[in-house]
Amino acid sequence: MNPRVGKVFITSNYQLSLVFTNGEKGIYDCSKLLDFGVFKELKDREYFNQARVVDGTVVWPHEQDICPDTLYLDSVKKRT
Repeated sequence: MNPRVGKVFITSNYQLSLVFTNGEKGIYDCSKLLDFGVFKELKDREYFNQARVVDGTVVWPHEQDICPDTLYLDSVKKRT
């Protein structure tokens, strides 16, 4: 099983700075999701900035979420 998200920080350009439960850090680019279905609402920066961690993944108030495996596997890892 891949690590889960422990912390999320919002960065510029619809990106999430993530800290995973194994201590790794990564950047996940959400911009490619913004034209699809339930994710269109994330185009509103104020709404996008409401991202938080629940049960190891990133969620928004209207129940949008991104699979924690996707966040881990598709994030660009940062060296600490």
